[in-house]
Amino acid sequence: MKKKLGHAYWKLWSATAISNLGDGVSAIAYPWLASAVTRSPLLIAAAGFASRLPWLIFTLHAGVITDRFDRRKLILAMDSFRGVLTIAVGAVVLLNQDSLPSLNELTSITDLETNWGLYLTFVVTAFLFGMAEVLRDNSAQTILPSVVDKENLEKANGRMWSAESLTNSFIGPPLGSLLIGIAIYLPFFFDAGSFFIAVALLATIKGNFKPIHDVPREKVNFRAEIKEGFTWLWNHSLLRPLAIILGCMNGVGTLVGVTFILFAQEVLGTSVFVFSILGTAGAIGGIAGGLLAPKISEKLGSGPSLWIALIVAPLGYVIVGFTSSWQVVWVVTVFESLVAVLWNTITVSLRQSIIPSQLLGRVNSVYRFFAWGSIPIGMFAGGAVVTLLESMTSREVALRAPYLLGAVLGLLIFIFAAPRLTTAALNKARAEAIS
Repeated sequence: MKKKLGHAYWKLWSATAISNLGDGVSAIAYPWLASAVTRSPLLIAAAGFASRLPWLIFTLHAGVITDRFDRRKLILAMDSFRGVLTIAVGAVVLLNQDSLPSLNELTSITDLETNWGLYLTFVVTAFLFGMAEVLRDNSAQTILPSVVDKENLEKANGRMWSAESLTNSFIGPPLGSLLIGIAIYLPFFFDAGSFFIAVALLATIKGNFKPIHDVPREKVNFRAEIKEGFTWLWNHSLLRPLAIILGCMNGVGTLVGVTFILFAQEVLGTSVFVFSILGTAGAIGGIAGGLLAPKISEKLGSGPSLWIALIVAPLGYVIVGFTSSWQVVWVVTVFESLVAVLWNTITVSLRQSIIPSQLLGRVNSVYRFFAWGSIPIGMFAGGAVVTLLESMTSREVALRAPYLLGAVLGLLIFIFAAPRLTTAALNKARAEAIS
């Protein structure tokens, strides 16, 4: 019989939900702010590149830190830093709001002169925010096994993903559109407040969240400790291909999505409010995925469940690439979000259950290096594709092209991955970890 998730888990769940509410609000604010500062696909992609570059250059070091220090304290420190940083962004936007165009005009503006002062502020803070996010997220994924029992990990992760989807994608975006409609700087101050409330909740969780080591740890040797985590993952017959496959998926996903704000404005003709409605699709799919993922995995098996997640993405890219209806994009996003949460629930729970506690931070960081390090590369490639094609064809065709390219690449990923991600392979990894 499975035990209850417990008070500590629900405090962690509440903190995650609240901080993700702020993230959902800022998910509306940041793209629209970027598109009001510049209309260049390459510059918008560069800002995204800066926010995701830390996943490529800092992830491995973050893993060593996670395996050295109290993981709860690391989350508290990073969320506090992100709160302060978000206040700074809000203050800069407040001081420069009169120089920005009306958000309702952006669907018809393509030649806006770049506001370099605001743009550079945006890029620098995006990079710093990304550095904090790398350490915070790695710590958050490694703390859950200290809060719930192994047999409850899929259930705990599923409910966590549902909470994130509800607040980040369902409640947050409409609230963000309301706040940004009042004043463009308000969402940033709201986001900062959500960080500080989450910090207050996490601070009340009691327990020991330091990694357990078989022998006393000597002075930090980043190179040796990174190598230890890298070697463990690389020698694992399942986690190695799983990390590479996810890296390819994320790279393609960001190649497709990095200029989505311009696609939504210029091809779909969305207003701020309609853009926020598009965000609710991710929430509905995410909530459904979080609740249904354990049941789908149990009914179909882990392997076929992952195959579904692999094939839905390229099919969705084809549909979006040819449509001009935001309603169609909304429906596609529901299904893509559902299978994304299905993938995460299975694979994150798998990692948490088979990686030794003293290596969890480092192995997780190596895994995320492959899985997330491709994101800045995909962002830069997506911006470059649109910019290059824009000089050869119409802007609309250029904005549609990444979706069709993503469909081809997604199909190739499925062909490579499906034979390697079987239920038997996942069950074998779990059994070996137990033995």
